[in-house]
Parts: sequence; structure tokens; C-alpha cells
Amino acid sequence: MSRLPVIGITCYPSAGGSGVIASELGVRLARSGCEVHFIASSLPLRLRRFDRNIFFHKVESASYPVFLGDPYTLALATMMSEVARRHDLDILHVHYAIPHAAAGFLAREMTGGRLRLVTTLHGTDVTLVGQEPSFLPIIRFLIQRSDAVTAVSRFLQEETARVFAPGRAVEVIPNFVDTRLFRPRPDPRLRAQFAAPQERLLIHASNFRAVKNVPAVIEVFALVAAALPARLLLIGDGPELPLAHDLAARRGVAARVRTLGQVENMAQILPLGDLTLLPSLHESFGLVALESMSCGTPVIATNRGGTGEYIENGHNSFLCDPQDVVGMTEVALRVLRDEPARRHMAEEGRRDVTSRFDERCVMRQYLALYERVMKEPTADAATGAPA
Repeated sequence: MSRLPVIGITCYPSAGGSGVIASELGVRLARSGCEVHFIASSLPLRLRRFDRNIFFHKVESASYPVFLGDPYTLALATMMSEVARRHDLDILHVHYAIPHAAAGFLAREMTGGRLRLVTTLHGTDVTLVGQEPSFLPIIRFLIQRSDAVTAVSRFLQEETARVFAPGRAVEVIPNFVDTRLFRPRPDPRLRAQFAAPQERLLIHASNFRAVKNVPAVIEVFALVAAALPARLLLIGDGPELPLAHDLAARRGVAARVRTLGQVENMAQILPLGDLTLLPSLHESFGLVALESMSCGTPVIATNRGGTGEYIENGHNSFLCDPQDVVGMTEVALRVLRDEPARRHMAEEGRRDVTSRFDERCVMRQYLALYERVMKEPTADAATGAPA
């Protein structure tokens, strides 16, 4: 590549994994010298710091009585095409198929087809949304018409092939973590705000949607708290959070559960925990688990999905059936009662994440992808084949 590409990135501006990875990718690209333009409805959570190579373009969508819903996709496509023309974008990298890949496809057509469209699939755009009959054909079309498609795990790559049969390659580029930021950092004064020295601190962080299996988090914690002094820290927000509070009250542990809401300093909070609970019904990757392991906090994670691609059960963390509350409790008590074993597992987890999923390792894969896409003809809108 004779010069670094100018890249547009669109993602959901929430604390979910797709928004986090898109934000962190943009930051790393900017630091490598790329000019990066974020195009979204609001500033992504992890972009709230200045970088001279990062620019933000807010998408505003008008509401008219004739519309049955907010025409956000059309407003996004318009903004994408305007930013592409004004700033001479080379690549539009969209995270999550609906509606971002649809808007990206329209923007590429509006700019005459020179713009390259890279789509990254993160999970529920395939495993949930994509399997809705009304969405499946359009997502297949968008996968076929993108200039490159990536998935964050082999599990998601295989699910994409099974569900959509797109007839084109989907490349695996895994999620990543800044291991220099997400690192073990003992902070007794900060930890004392959440738990006493003799208490064990368990953490759950998510968007609190049904797939995160929040009731299992509370049930496991209640059983753990009945066996030893413990506290639970809930990080994030979402529709299942009130259910978590209600269940904690019914199980008599509400006083031992604290909610932080959305936080920007996850790298300071995760190292405080003794164990992270992530019993999702399935995870395409599970970024919080990776970040916890990088911080030296072992994880009990779901065994359904992509977590097995970086968790070696019993070695660097644990994989459990998300419906097996008793089994997860037994694992939690075993590791919480054996501090030398817990510390050894924490060291193994940190070592494995650093060697395989550090940001620098994954960034090389994205830059290689961009270079390859820039050298190839853009996908033809009519056939999906190179023009």
C-alpha cells in the first residue's frame, strides 16, 4: 500500500462488544497514522478522548408522520456518502450487518462504486437478527455484496456459512484487547469501595439482555454468598437489570450486590475481581471474558459459542453449561477457596491473551485486509463479482 488508507467506521455507539471493538480499532488505526472518520448516531463510549487523526460525524434522522419508523438507515447512508466524498474515504468499515452494511452498500453506490465496503459480523446479527425470516435474505445479499467480510470467531464464521450460505469467503479476525491497558493492577483502596478484604468479589459486565442469562449470575452468586463472604458487582445497563435486582432481593442478597451502570474505566474495575461470571446462553466471542483474563481475573464463561477458542477449561479459565447453576457454583467455590490455584490460573490467562489476542497481533490482520481490499476491484452491485 503506497499510503495509509482513509477509513470510515460505523458501529453502534453502545458499550456492547461490537461498539467497543470498532472504537478501539479506530483508535489504533489513528495512532498508526490512518485518518479515521466515525459515522454514527452518537459518539461511541470509548472514543471520549482526543486523537488528532479521529473525526466524528453525527447522523441525524428526520421524523415525518408519513414514515412508520425512523428512517435512520437512509440518513446514515447519506452521511456516509457525504463523508466519503468530502474526505476522500478509501474504505468504509461497518460493524454489524443491520443496518450498517445496508447503509454502507447504498453509500458505495451513491459514490460511484469506488469506496470499498468491509463488513464485520459480531454475533447477534447472525445468530439472532439474521435468522428472522424477514432479515435473512437482505443480510445474505449484504454479505455477498461487501468487498470483504470478517467474523470475530470461527464459531461465527461457521454459523454465517450455515445460516446464510453466502457462497463467498468470510475471514476470521478475532476480537482483541489492549493488554498494556487491561492488565493486573492491585488497588486495595479502590477495591475496598466494593468489598472488604476478607470478602470475595465477583463481577458480571454485559448489556443485560436476555442472551446474557442474568438470572444465572444472581443464582450462582446467591449460592456462593451462602458458602463464603462475597460481593457481586454488576457493570452495564439493559432491560434485564431490573430482573437482576428483583431476583437478588428474593434470594436475600440484594445488600451484597452493587450496580455501577455504564463505566468507561473497565480496565480499572476488572482487575479488582476475584472471578468474573459470564454464563451467556451463547457468545460469538465474549469480549468481557478476554478483557478480564487480560486483567488477571479468571472467568466462568459459557461453553456455547466462541469462548472455547481462547479459554482452555480449567487451565486459564472455565467453560460451563450456562444452564448448570449448581455446576458453575461448584467451580466458583473451588477456585475462590484455593487462592494459589486462582492466581496460577490468572497468570495463565494473562499469558495466553497477551500472546494471541493483543491489539498489535490483530491490528496486523486488519491492515493486511485493508491492503488486499484496496488492490482488488470493488464488488459489482449487480452480481457481487469483481467489477
